[in-house]
Amino acid sequence: MTERFDMFSAAIAQISKCMQKLKTREMHQFGLRGTHAMCLYHLQKNELGLTASQLTDLCDVDKGAISRAVTEMQQLEIVTYPEGDGKRKYRAKIKLTDKGITVTEKLNRSIGEAVERAGIGLTWEERENFYKALNIISQNIQTLCLDECILQKGELS
Repeated sequence: MTERFDMFSAAIAQISKCMQKLKTREMHQFGLRGTHAMCLYHLQKNELGLTASQLTDLCDVDKGAISRAVTEMQQLEIVTYPEGDGKRKYRAKIKLTDKGITVTEKLNRSIGEAVERAGIGLTWEERENFYKALNIISQNIQTLCLDECILQKGELS
């Protein structure tokens, strides 16, 4: 059991570090960072735009990081963030500009290449099973963490 934990923890940590390095390297050419990659990815998937709050949830980073990322992308004219039409700013939809779409298309090509290279040596069925198992493990760990948070809050009350 402990060997599986060691192997799982080490592999996940290594994958996470490498993914961050890849995102940073890819985004550097556009004057951006890894956080920007995830924002662009999710904005591209949602053509109608996303609020800062939605981006915070989807990218799983804090509000401050998203706010800084959006401001930086706005300054580089990669996203547009309308502040008008009577809405509060946090409810305004952030959208990709034409320049943002071009950057995201380049990013998507790099992501596609990385995913293909990462799966070298696996059959299609093995990849499918891996991602299915990884998703189940992720959901179970999230549930475990949520249960722990609930227990801790109950103990503190």
